[in-house]
Amino acid sequence: MPRLLYAYKNGNYRVRLYDDGTKIKQTNDDCFVASFPDSIDLKITDYCENNCPMCHENSSIHGQHADLEHPIIDSFMPGTEIAIGGGNPLTHPNLLPFLQKLKDLKVVANITVNQMDLQKYQSVLKQLISKKLVYGIGISCMSYSQSAVEFARENPNAVLHLIYGVFPAQDYSQLFDTDLKILLLGYKRYGRGEGYFDDRVATNMMETQKILPQILKGFSVVSFDNLALQQLNIKEVIGEDEYNKIYMGDDGEASMYIDLVKQQFAISSTSNTRYALSGSVKDCFRSLQIKK
Repeated sequence: MPRLLYAYKNGNYRVRLYDDGTKIKQTNDDCFVASFPDSIDLKITDYCENNCPMCHENSSIHGQHADLEHPIIDSFMPGTEIAIGGGNPLTHPNLLPFLQKLKDLKVVANITVNQMDLQKYQSVLKQLISKKLVYGIGISCMSYSQSAVEFARENPNAVLHLIYGVFPAQDYSQLFDTDLKILLLGYKRYGRGEGYFDDRVATNMMETQKILPQILKGFSVVSFDNLALQQLNIKEVIGEDEYNKIYMGDDGEASMYIDLVKQQFAISSTSNTRYALSGSVKDCFRSLQIKK
């Protein structure tokens, strides 16, 4: 049985968050109205050695690390889920004290690592898990990876992140019926992702769309970011009633993006409209609601 991590009130609804990643929101009203973001996409570095050709963040070996002592961190609300990314967040020299601070703030930290870095940082990741400094590990996979599968099997809160159009459609069959969790991410035509998009990517998208029914049945958990929900037309695939039961809301309704490197915030990482960080997380979130 999953263990309850946090239960709290946000605006007109209540949230229960469990240690297996399950989040349940309940309200007596017709819609959810948040007072603060209950999930934050947080970039802490632009440094990365992989130079992935589709990277929408344009991360490279010339990328800078963020100041992890920025005062806005102290305003994170207990129970908030933080998706820590980059660049390669595991390269940040102050990562461990930062994660300890988030734990002290009762914030639920999750982190993403590229499949190419998994072997190098595997012992570090296991340490973070054992000390409960992170709960979820996202593994970005550009193709089938046996090491990623083995790590995910050993760590129940590991999730394979598969980019629609990048992860080969033919590789899904090697993952089926392995009791794994996957997160399908929409293709972001930003940064290097703009130049990477070609007929090969478009064809892969069509092939993935064809096997979507098998994908939905082939894993213990299948989740999507909002961009993937749109690109894969998930509402039409599963039906509006089922979709409305599980949909967590549009970007910006109870979530936001913070780029600590540039000290900016936005509705999401795909938004071209960015604002300078100032005040608390609640202040920034409130300003996004006004500007929407």
